Amino acid sequence: MKKISIISFIIFCAFLTSCSNFVEVEQYNKRTLKYTSDYQYLLNNSNIFEYGYILPLLSSDDIDINSSVILKNLSDEYKAVYTWKESIYTADQTDVNWANIYKQIYNTNAILESVLSSKKGTDAEKQAIYAEALVQRAYSYLMLMNMYSPIYQESTADETKGVPMLLTPDLYTSLERPSSRRVYEQIIKDIREALPNLTALPNNVIHPGKAAGYALLARTYLYMQRYDSAGVNAQKALDIQNTLLDLRELTTSTMPTRFNDPEIILSKVASFDQTLPLNSKLLNLFTTNDLRYSLYTRDGGSLSPTFTGRAFYRNQLTNEKINVGLSVPEMMLIKAESLIRSNLYVEGINVINELRKMRFQAADYTPLEAQSVNDALKIVIEERQRELMGRGLRWFDQRRLGSEEGLISTVERTVDGVTYTLEPMSNRYTFPIAQNIIDLNKEISQNPR
Repeated sequence: MKKISIISFIIFCAFLTSCSNFVEVEQYNKRTLKYTSDYQYLLNNSNIFEYGYILPLLSSDDIDINSSVILKNLSDEYKAVYTWKESIYTADQTDVNWANIYKQIYNTNAILESVLSSKKGTDAEKQAIYAEALVQRAYSYLMLMNMYSPIYQESTADETKGVPMLLTPDLYTSLERPSSRRVYEQIIKDIREALPNLTALPNNVIHPGKAAGYALLARTYLYMQRYDSAGVNAQKALDIQNTLLDLRELTTSTMPTRFNDPEIILSKVASFDQTLPLNSKLLNLFTTNDLRYSLYTRDGGSLSPTFTGRAFYRNQLTNEKINVGLSVPEMMLIKAESLIRSNLYVEGINVINELRKMRFQAADYTPLEAQSVNDALKIVIEERQRELMGRGLRWFDQRRLGSEEGLISTVERTVDGVTYTLEPMSNRYTFPIAQNIIDLNKEISQNPR
């Protein structure tokens, strides 16, 4: 019974509960997936499939908690994440971040195993559901790899450990960690297999369409540092979906919800509700006439508890959780970085300027210019910090860019009189696996710390 605890018996039961409003009850206290529509209803469950992550919100250098009140309000495990400690959870605690993502994987595997033989559905409907489940599984593994597996490097990808890779709903399969390369190969395989059957226009942003498939490939290749492939797929996503919010025409009261936001390609939300102070170094990258600064951040003195500085506030404008999914701006920035790294830095800066035109009033807008590839690379990384701030995505950039001189700095934080340091390429860029998971699943090895 021990192997079941990778996602835990509670999560197995949660799978059944999650279906309770959607699938037919065949007999007393037994729910089954039988009809094609049952599988679609399961994929409609945003409580399962819209979950993104928590930990990168606290660990990235986007934030710097200068308030003793906010620190006091953080749980011990979140303080440990914030300070990149060797151990995060006590022996009797589980990692909700890990558990929720493996819950997604379990559900996608259940769909992939049986939907093609389900009843009362057309072949096209079954193939579309199958494709969507493949993309959801690929997204889940990409996030797990960039939290719980060492930083991907092509030269060591066969030796470094990935994460336990479950490809069927069999809870008693091997939990030994395959190589990083093997997991990334599966992620890419899933997406490529899905693409022909993904719908061009999904019903809403919690369902992946073709643009999401290409966008996920772009992010995957970005994290693998295969920048040419990242740029190619970012462009394919943009060929399908490329509308930007024009911040010149928006106010804090007219900001669209995620279901009406044309920038969102696939919605994933961070399940963390506390407002955190942004790092002053990040804030110094903005000019005060940047509309992202005035619309998306708030003075800490106006929040509760109060603090010095500013906080990311975009999600609060629509009373939603922070969206950490795939977006049009992210694809534009991936395309720009790919061009720059291919020595087409003028073209890359032009893409960045297309984005920035929507972030300043016309009288305040000045196009950026670069004199070299290195200059342009610094510009695109800083633009990623501005455009993607407060979403935890910076953590993944810190990981992949750590080996490039001058792009990622050492980060320091002081909590309760103790200073913690995170150097580029540190093992602390990989979250430890909760000890109770390892205790119950001896096949799973801990990450080097």
